[in-house]
Amino acid sequence: MTKKSSSPDFPCEDTQDIMDKPLREALSERYLSYALSTIMDRALPDVRDGMKPVHRRLMYAMRGLKLSPTLPPKKSARVVGDVIGKFHPHGDTAVYDAMVRLAQDFSQRYPLVDGQGNFGNIDGDSAAAMRYTEARLTEVALLLLEGLDENAVDFRPTYDGSENEPVVLPAAFPNLLANGTSGIAVGMATSIPPHNVAEICDALHYLIGTPNAGIEKLVDFIPGPDFPTGGELVEERQAILEAYSTGKGSFRVRARWNKEDLKQGMWQIVVTEIPYQVQKSRLIEKMAEFLQARKLPLLADVTDESADDVRVVLVPKNRNVDPAVLMESLFRQTDLEIKFSLNMNVLDKDGVPRVMDLREVLRAYLAHRQNVLVRRSAYTLAQIEGRLEMLDGYLTAFLNLDKVIKIIRKEDEPKPVLMKTFKLSDAQAEAILNMRLRALRRLEEMQIRGEQKELKKKQEDLKKLLKDESAQWGVIDGEVAALKKRFGKNTPLGARHTQLGKPPQNVDVPLDAVIERENITIVCSAKGWIRAMRGHYASDEKARASIKYKEGDEEAFCLNAETINKLLVFASNGRFYTLACDKLPSARGFGEPIQLMIDLPNGDDIRGMVIYEPEQRFVVASTDGRGFMIKAENVLAQTKNGKQILNVAGSVKASTFEVIEGDTVAVIGTNRKLLLFPLNELPEMTRGRGVILQKYNGGTLSDIKTFVAKDGLSWQSGSRTRTETDLRNWQGSRAQAGRLAPTGFNRNNRFE
Repeated sequence: MTKKSSSPDFPCEDTQDIMDKPLREALSERYLSYALSTIMDRALPDVRDGMKPVHRRLMYAMRGLKLSPTLPPKKSARVVGDVIGKFHPHGDTAVYDAMVRLAQDFSQRYPLVDGQGNFGNIDGDSAAAMRYTEARLTEVALLLLEGLDENAVDFRPTYDGSENEPVVLPAAFPNLLANGTSGIAVGMATSIPPHNVAEICDALHYLIGTPNAGIEKLVDFIPGPDFPTGGELVEERQAILEAYSTGKGSFRVRARWNKEDLKQGMWQIVVTEIPYQVQKSRLIEKMAEFLQARKLPLLADVTDESADDVRVVLVPKNRNVDPAVLMESLFRQTDLEIKFSLNMNVLDKDGVPRVMDLREVLRAYLAHRQNVLVRRSAYTLAQIEGRLEMLDGYLTAFLNLDKVIKIIRKEDEPKPVLMKTFKLSDAQAEAILNMRLRALRRLEEMQIRGEQKELKKKQEDLKKLLKDESAQWGVIDGEVAALKKRFGKNTPLGARHTQLGKPPQNVDVPLDAVIERENITIVCSAKGWIRAMRGHYASDEKARASIKYKEGDEEAFCLNAETINKLLVFASNGRFYTLACDKLPSARGFGEPIQLMIDLPNGDDIRGMVIYEPEQRFVVASTDGRGFMIKAENVLAQTKNGKQILNVAGSVKASTFEVIEGDTVAVIGTNRKLLLFPLNELPEMTRGRGVILQKYNGGTLSDIKTFVAKDGLSWQSGSRTRTETDLRNWQGSRAQAGRLAPTGFNRNNRFE
């Protein structure tokens, strides 16, 4: 057996490119490269043509396949194959999905692809496979591509260097605002709604004449988005102004509806337009789920009678229901109303991502159109100069026709002889030699001189245009005017789809319009398991005794309520939490831990529960005997985190809270000393530590109660209620120590 050599016979691969680098640094560099690639090549559109690379490559590939609107379409698979084979080395599904979206008239305000076959629908159904569908460009797409053959934009090599592709399209159509876009990159996102082209043209025209126009004036021309699915824009003008001024905001959009009268005084609501990007089937499915869960008490039924148009029929519970109240309840609970976000995060002409306001976007588009105009004019001027050079050569040939023919017949190399004899350029001599014999007619001289005169006039005009910036803006203004005429609001495609409505009035929607009113009993165990049982059982001792709890657990709170009520929960950390009673878990099983519904820290527990009533007032107190009075409306919390009311720290905890029902406060400590003082000595606050209620020497507060002094102080002792009417021994002022509780008072130092 041979022994292996310690050194290889052949040298290993060159390792000079291997560098030692900390993992954190290497990952950071590579992730940054990935992030930039995602931002620039996938997610964010270019402000000039409003397109991402995949859309731009689709347009360019379809142009190369000669898929103009006047020619027959070709299979979508052919288009996708060209795109991924020549320009876009990504998955065919992603490319096809992008093309499908460009063809959907419910996704694109001005479709760029004319799709033949099943390209999906507003219900959310997918398009047919690419082998079944066909596609071609629309007139709008041709506007975006106009000028590519005239050096209007720069080209760059494709991913494999075999072909070239445009960096940006000439974009004779303001696609970014007209069709909008959305995308998510690494740490960035964009969301731009579609707008009406006629309104964009008005704003562009004004901006050309008034370069320093303010956002407020531009919003007069562009009052808001124009969604392909219609709907009604009900956002306040001030919010729209702020959104367009900052480049970030949202637009409130509602479905359009009308009331249809039926026989015998009955009626129904018919929804004819739904908000943008809301799937109709999912919307109806969600409403049906709410109906089944009895969360839409004013609605009896919902049916879809849509064909090519949208027709969703909503049947009210009875004819006495107010249609406005019914629709307001549906707007609040379903996607019949949405907020479409605005985040104009785009790539500028240098490829730098940034959020632009409305004026910056319009200016960037106009600057691009000026650049395209200059480049196309310069290209045309060069073509004219070349043609004039040829015409000069032709005229020389016609004026010396016999001599030219003689040179061609006799010389082996006639080209240099022609150039020397008639002082022609190489191109002129080549053009003369390539002329057909039948073109050598005396009559052609008149035509050439006429063409020459016409071209010189164009040449002069183009030179003036290239030197005069104001003339350039005049041409661009004319293009904008022509675009507005072509897509004006009196045209089928240009008519505004989204109605501009007023912000909704404050329609008073009672809770029982959005939540079915039902009696419930809220039960919470000592270990914090909460549930809601149908019916009222809190005052029925026998029914309460039959309620089962987990082993080792027992009842802590039992309250009668209704599903439309709110439950206030007071915890030992001094926070109040608010729970909607209709959202509480059912009585199946033992319920759910209340910690799943509120952010109650570990180590804190619940000190009290009460059904919210607007006119209520509470006394809140901590274990160190401090407290104050507060209105119920001031303790309502909007989040799971609750609302801090009683400030506590260290070993001090919130002890109790009591609904105020009287004119006197009773406080008792763990030292069994009882103090009674007038309620008016207690300050009303919204938050804080409070004032001293009772002083203790080595004790803490045990319980607190309010009562009417003339009726006496009552407390529950077992199954009996005891009342003390002679209260002189315990009456005093706030912050005193008090005296020992009366004989027979509960040994746990609590009033109940």
